[in-house]
Amino acid sequence: MAKRIDKKFQIQSKYNRVFSEEFKRSKVKDLKNGLISMADLCKLYSVSRASVYKWLYLYSEAEKGVKTIVQMESEQFKTKQLLERLSELERIVGQKQMEIDFLNKSFELASEELGYDLKKKYASKPWNGIESTPANTSTR
Repeated sequence: MAKRIDKKFQIQSKYNRVFSEEFKRSKVKDLKNGLISMADLCKLYSVSRASVYKWLYLYSEAEKGVKTIVQMESEQFKTKQLLERLSELERIVGQKQMEIDFLNKSFELASEELGYDLKKKYASKPWNGIESTPANTSTR
């Protein structure tokens, strides 16, 4: 048998609270200075992110319709490290491409000097996967 609960006895999860303008301004200032994160502010005072963004629009220079991103120092540091790593990898790829180009040009020059194509003569025969390889032809 299901229990029936009257609506007047249900606990409401949302509170209708009013914060003073001074409190809102101080929290916006703390948020802008990085003293508190958005998640911590919402959790500590049980306020929705939408309410905090409304405070940001009202009590700071933020424009409505422009998304404000509050980024912690650790995120900035991580982003900087990732960008440095990306530039390092791009540099390495560029060096490897130059090596490949150099080797290809060397093969071309050597082929011209010797009078036959070195790539065709000394390159391994492409394997199509159907034929057996010389190592697999021996019987056991």
